[in-house]
This record gives sequence, structure tokens and C-alpha cells, in this order.
Amino acid sequence: MPEQKSFSFTVQTIENLLPPSKGFSTFRDSKNPFLQLYITQSGSKTFFIRKRVHGQNKRITIGAFPGVTIEQARKQALSLMGQISNGSDPTKEAAELKRRQITFGEHFYEYMERYSKVFKKSWQYDEAEIQRFMSKWYKKPLSEISRFDIEKLHHKIGKENGKTQANTILRRLSAIFNKAIEWGWDGKNPTKGVKKFKEVTRDRFILPHEMPYFRRAIELEENQTCKDFILILLLTGARKTNTLDMAWNDINWDLREWRIPETKNGEPLKLPLLDNTLEILKRRKTISNSKWVFAQENNPTKRIIDPTKAWNRIRGVATLLMWNDDEKTAIWLKNAMRTVRSYLSPHLKVIRLTKLAEAQGFPLPGSLLDIRLHDIRRTFGSYQALTGASLQIIGKSLGHKSQRTTQIYSRLNLDPVRDSMSKAVDQMFSL
Repeated sequence: MPEQKSFSFTVQTIENLLPPSKGFSTFRDSKNPFLQLYITQSGSKTFFIRKRVHGQNKRITIGAFPGVTIEQARKQALSLMGQISNGSDPTKEAAELKRRQITFGEHFYEYMERYSKVFKKSWQYDEAEIQRFMSKWYKKPLSEISRFDIEKLHHKIGKENGKTQANTILRRLSAIFNKAIEWGWDGKNPTKGVKKFKEVTRDRFILPHEMPYFRRAIELEENQTCKDFILILLLTGARKTNTLDMAWNDINWDLREWRIPETKNGEPLKLPLLDNTLEILKRRKTISNSKWVFAQENNPTKRIIDPTKAWNRIRGVATLLMWNDDEKTAIWLKNAMRTVRSYLSPHLKVIRLTKLAEAQGFPLPGSLLDIRLHDIRRTFGSYQALTGASLQIIGKSLGHKSQRTTQIYSRLNLDPVRDSMSKAVDQMFSL
């Protein structure tokens, strides 16, 4: 059990509490010894009391600070202790009421605070994706969400946002409902039996003829932090989350190595840093006053969270550069751009131009808008394959635990297959 410290709860003393590096810390109010507070590593702070109820040691949650004020928490703590002294079990009564009335939004908040933010490194994705796709369900009781509702949502997301995104939301919802049941809700998980879409292994990467335009677009990007972040992805093949979490303490300048403390497979990984990677890091180090390599400009105590806007600009600019380099497309583009509003971002311009080309029946030469951030990692592995690296080396540099994960790169490089076929045909036709 975390060490407890006692002090007089005030707004300032609670706001000044620092989150622990892992787990949670608890504190006791010196003015009301029944009242306690715990703070998680994500920084959320919750009032509670702890008391033996019918022979069991129970923690009874009062509410999160600052939504619940200190005075409200002190009064509620006294009230709960009075109920217990009179033989009542507030936890049982609250659980019964909760089972009947809890809304999706109320449970999701509890899920984030009690579970996702405490135990999941990817908790931001839970928060962002549920808010994006399911905010209309926040006021809906859990008991009124049916399997039909889930199937309808799954189909809608699959059609509008892709099968992978739809399946991801389905997995998140399943986990959320499972926790509700674990914590006392007496309903059934409505995701059970909803069939996932069959996903095709993605093999998109930045092709050799696209790479010069992609690199040029990165050079033109004005947000230096996001620009450097994407360059590091391209130069190391590291995962997005690991790169966002890169701290200066992880860099060994003498050995020219980057130690990733924990990867997706749960193990640490050491990556060699090449000269151009070190140049970027050394430049950033000279202007850094943060522990993070990619710190927020306005708040250096935190690292950047979402480089999507810069990423969209780069994809849009790269596509426009590539189109302008095609003689026939450039002529069409000169006229078409007159119908597209100049203030639109490059990303939106490409979308509008693509729709216009479809309406006019003009064959555009392709786009980089279908490239995702994770495809940069696949691009790195693909170019390793194209230059003859073995699957074992590719897997080691990408931190794959199983060679099966690396198998995709064997089909991205057809040169060995082509060479073998050529030799076979030469042999057959030389007879």
C-alpha cells in the first residue's frame, strides 16, 4: 500500500501534489482524519474514505477533485462514517443504485480514472477515440445500449473510417463493458457476438518514386518540432509512441544509441543512431530546457501529443509537388486550382482536387494522402528489404519479438523473386 502523508487539505496543497511515477499515492486530511485522497500517475485526484464494513476493509469513493470541493468531501466523509456506524453499507447501496442508473459517460469517466489512465500507456487513444465516435452515448444508460446499437455503430465506422478503426472501437467498447460488469453492473456486454471485419494486412509504404516529394515536403514544414519528429521516425523506423516518449536520458551520446525503455512487446530496445539522426538531436539539445526531446513549445514540461496537423500538411504538400512534376497533370492542375479556395490547407486542397478530377474523369497519378504515420515505420523496413537486409536484421532493428511479424517485408521486395524467375526463364529459353 502506498505511503500516506497527512496535511490540511486546501486547494493549494492539493493542486501542488505531484503525481507518482507509477501506481498512485494516498494522503490524509489532518482536519478530518476520515477523509483521504489518492493521486494517480496521470495526475487525477480523488477523495475517499477507508473503513471496515461488515468485517471487510472497503475504500468508498467520494468524488474527483476539483469537481468535488474539499468542504463537500469533508461533509460527505462524515456522513458516510455516520451511515457505517448505524450499520449501513454505503458501498452496497451505491453499487445497487449504480447498477440501475449508470450512464455510459459516467462509467467511461470511471473507466478512464480507475483503469485506463492507471494501467494503460495508450490511455490517450481510449479517451480520444471514444470521445470522437461515441460522445452521443454519454447520457445513455449502459442498460439501454444494445447489440444492435453496437453493430450499427461498427458498420458505420467501418464504412466511413475503415475496417481497422471499426474493429479497434469494438475492442475498446468490449473492454469498457467488461469493466462495468467487473465493478458491479449487472448487465450483459452488448459487444459479444458482434463480428469483426476481416482485416487485410496493410503493406503501404512510401514508394521510391514518392520519396523525393515526401522529403521535400518535410523540408518545407514550418513546425520544427513536428518536422524533426517525423524525420526521426523516418531515420529510425521507431514506433510513433516510443518516439513521442523519447527523453534526453534515453540517449547515449558516447555509444550513439537510443534506449527505448519499453516497446510494444514489453521489452526494452536499443537502436543505433546514425549521423543525420544525431545532427537533429544535437541541434534540439542546444535549445532544449525540457526532459523531453519533442517537448511542447508552450509547455516544456510536457511532450507533444498529436502531430496530425503537421502530418496532414506534409502529405498534402508532397502530393501537390508530385502532381506538378507530371506534365499532363500540371496543366490540368493550373486550371483546377482556380476553383479551389486558396486559404485551404494543402491536405484539403488535395481532397477537393481529387473529387474534382473524379467528376471530370481526369486520371490523377496517385496521392500520398493514404500514407499513415505508422507507414513510415513500414517504409523503413521496406527500404531495408529493398537493399537486401535479411528478415532477421529487419526484425531486430524494428524490435519485433517474432519473425512472423517481419514476414510482410519479404513480399514487399520482389527483386529476389524477379531475379530467380529471370534465371529460370533464361535457362528454359536457352535450351
